[in-house]
Amino acid sequence: MPSPPGGFEVPLWRSLAVFRFASLAYVCLLMVRDAGRYAHPVAAGGVLLAMLAWSGMTAVWYARPENRRWPLLLADLGVVLAILAATPWVVGRAALAAGVPTLAVVWLAGPVLAWAVSGGRRRGAVAALLLGGADLATRGRIGPSSLTGVILLLLAGVIVGHVARLAVTAEERLQRAVELEAATRERERLARGIHDSVLQVLALVQRRGAHLDGEAGELARLAGEQEAALRALIAGVESAPAPDPAGGTLDLRALLGRYASPAVQVSAPATPVPLPAAVARELVAATAAALDNVGRHADGRAWVLVEDEGETVTVSVRDAGPGIPDGRLAEAARQGRLGLAQSIRGRITDLGGEVRIDSAPGAGTEIEMVVPRRSR
Repeated sequence: MPSPPGGFEVPLWRSLAVFRFASLAYVCLLMVRDAGRYAHPVAAGGVLLAMLAWSGMTAVWYARPENRRWPLLLADLGVVLAILAATPWVVGRAALAAGVPTLAVVWLAGPVLAWAVSGGRRRGAVAALLLGGADLATRGRIGPSSLTGVILLLLAGVIVGHVARLAVTAEERLQRAVELEAATRERERLARGIHDSVLQVLALVQRRGAHLDGEAGELARLAGEQEAALRALIAGVESAPAPDPAGGTLDLRALLGRYASPAVQVSAPATPVPLPAAVARELVAATAAALDNVGRHADGRAWVLVEDEGETVTVSVRDAGPGIPDGRLAEAARQGRLGLAQSIRGRITDLGGEVRIDSAPGAGTEIEMVVPRRSR
């Protein structure tokens, strides 16, 4: 994958260009020293000029990220293989057998390093094995020094490839960190603006209408809920998690967290409370009905407690309102007011659970809903 301009790989490509010219200078010194032993010394000069020209072209082409692809990589490898193939004719078999170096010498490591920087350890190792094998094939004899050169070539491909991949990984992580920081700053900027306008208005509506009856009280309750939801949104808290596709579960803790507000305190375990999606939705709906009763018949303040007991999950809704007088629930049922009977008890019963109500006049009300983890 090509690195963007200014990326961490750019110094590696520049170092590769420097290596080509530095190694070419060493090749030039060896040619001057051994020219008298070559079978065709004039041809050796032509090969040297070709190597110089190719070093300049690759320095320019590899500088552009869009060029660091297979056509150029294969051409780079092919040029070195061609020079190695011409070595027995230019230098001569007798000279090679006597220990005269091949024409490319260390310059042949250029494609190995290019492959390693562009593709990592494996690609560098493949190029090293190809060129190392070709270098051994051109020699009249294979000795310890020639084998050492191939091993060093292989190590260079692996090590440089590893360093290149580390550079790419570091660059990707840095980019993600920069994007996250930018997103965080934008969220904080929006949060400040929302806090200074929308949230304050919603909080004012909730406070002024908390003790009113009728539609005004309902509007105040809705304003409080929207304030809590908006605070969760700008804080980066997920208000309505999607079902887990693997098991079709929902986190009850996150679902009930939507109802947290200055008037409603939600206490839940520190870890998620997964439930089947259908069970979680029904339990949340029953909890919402209980909180609606608190808003209608008490002062709107409530405490919600979530307990994960393994096979069962318990949600308790407690308020400090006037309580439920004896016989009031039965009277409400006879009058057709089935909020508690249907919205709460009916839902929990359908899930195979039970509802316990603890209330007394002047002592508030606690509704405890216990459901099995798997509905029957």
